[in-house]
Amino acid sequence: MATVGRRTREIPLSEYPTGDGKPMAETPVHRMIMTALIDVLEMRYAPDPMVYVSGNMLMHYVRNDKRRHHSPDVFLVKGIPKEGRRDAYFVWIEGKGPDVVFEITSRSTRKEDLVTKYGLYQDVLRVSEYFLFDPYEEYRKPSLQGFRLQQGVYVRIEPVEGRLYSEELGLWLEREGTMLRFVDPVTGERLLTSREQKEIEEAARRQAEAARRQAETERVQMADSLRQAEAARRQAEEEWDRMRRELEELRRKTRKRT
Repeated sequence: MATVGRRTREIPLSEYPTGDGKPMAETPVHRMIMTALIDVLEMRYAPDPMVYVSGNMLMHYVRNDKRRHHSPDVFLVKGIPKEGRRDAYFVWIEGKGPDVVFEITSRSTRKEDLVTKYGLYQDVLRVSEYFLFDPYEEYRKPSLQGFRLQQGVYVRIEPVEGRLYSEELGLWLEREGTMLRFVDPVTGERLLTSREQKEIEEAARRQAEAARRQAETERVQMADSLRQAEAARRQAEEEWDRMRRELEELRRKTRKRT
């Protein structure tokens, strides 16, 4: 805390650090999981202007102390506007801490995730739900574990057929290979990332385009068939007219001879 004599100096927000110099994630897989979770949650809550989703952002939780900060891998906060620039998250300005936090854990971050962050989320930030996911199953078995704040203490969330339910999100969480996926309890379908949705939409577009081309080919073929049938009809009519004229001519000649 900065002081001038006996008076406390209010530290300007611009003096708080916005980065801790650490890499975004331990491995590409950890980074991929983090970005996928943020992406899906942002799309899920896009219609709600009062839900903020982020991750790998410094969260300052003690006013006038630039050293008291933490950077959750993924977090979601209800009741604050999603719009506006945030280079860091200041709990005393926003008025609350996260409602849900995800940490993509590993053996090297085990102590921090299970002790330091656990205590911070439970006792200081009062995070309603805290989820840990160990994609390589280096030390967590099961690899996905969650805790829910009840009367000020974290209580383990019991799995149901390998899934964990988030009351805050209204979604199931489940492991899929090394990925962590959200499942809609109503539809039973996994929530897709924007990239997965684009791939599906692109596949559907290509399929629709192929169907359109096939329909156009069939239309052209049908038109050709109709033209051929019309030509054959005209040819048959012309042949019939010729035969009729020849028959009439033959009858005329026959009448003359008799």
